[in-house]
Amino acid sequence: MKAMLSTAPGGPETLELTDLPEPEPKKGQIRVGVRAAGANFPDTLIIRDLYQMKPPRPFAPGGEVAGVVEAVGEGVEGFSAGDRVLALTGFGGFATQVCVPAINATRIPDEMPFEDAACFVFTYGTSYHALKDRAGLQPGETLLVLGAAGGVGAAAVELGRAMGARVIAAVSSEEKAAFCRHIGADETLIYPRDLEGREAQKALSAEIRKIAGSGGVDVVYDAVGGAYAEPALRALAWKGRFLVVGFPAGIPRIPLNLTLLKVTQIVGVFWGAWVAREPQAHAANMAELFALYGEGRIRPRITARFPLAQAGRALEMLEQRKATGKVVVTMA
Repeated sequence: MKAMLSTAPGGPETLELTDLPEPEPKKGQIRVGVRAAGANFPDTLIIRDLYQMKPPRPFAPGGEVAGVVEAVGEGVEGFSAGDRVLALTGFGGFATQVCVPAINATRIPDEMPFEDAACFVFTYGTSYHALKDRAGLQPGETLLVLGAAGGVGAAAVELGRAMGARVIAAVSSEEKAAFCRHIGADETLIYPRDLEGREAQKALSAEIRKIAGSGGVDVVYDAVGGAYAEPALRALAWKGRFLVVGFPAGIPRIPLNLTLLKVTQIVGVFWGAWVAREPQAHAANMAELFALYGEGRIRPRITARFPLAQAGRALEMLEQRKATGKVVVTMA
């Protein structure tokens, strides 16, 4: 098998394409012949030792894959060789084969291409859990998505529309705004790439409130963080909910008095930990997401594809915030 390995902490350029022995599934595991792997922002952190999870080296990044079951370990029920599956790996997905706990795998519909499946569970799973379970988004509410052109952001835009919300997509360029309008955003907002100073923050908050209307924003989905978080929080409506999803722009410092003035909530979204703690609830969400996919109401927006040997370029796109939609790594 081949794998793109991280052998020392560093950026995407440090990954090395390596030949490894074929892995054998242990008790409770299945071996998946990988056809495609989704690239996600945490992959750029894990290779630098900046993520919550720090696997021993050498390891391959890649937290979600799709492919075909090749072998089944002892004690595994419900899977057999030839099944088409997607799976959460945590890491190890940038490889032609990977062994994963069977509990982390899900059969995919016959009509779902492997590339779609490899870009499905992380983004839609995160965003659906955030909007449904953590925010309780209701039809008719206004949803603001920061970083709306990225993987989880684009999923939040689609899901917000599917859940009956009015969606405002906030992005850093007109190109990304056009992409968001194409996938269903009702309104778009372009914020500066470098938001510096209190006046710039106040201007952004005023622009959000202008677009949202007098009531403000009911739910903020923040996949950006940094200086963008406080302006969005200030634009929340009465009893609004602020979802902390990620912070590629840095970890913000929020004045907590802002939550008191409008009795708002700041809500953490740690989807991976939730999946581990509540697998049955996750399975129910996945069934609902597959139904939305079957109805054509959500669809992974894959805008860049790279072969395994160029997996580093996929991570560079994410690191430089150049990606719109999803980026996928494909296997020969």
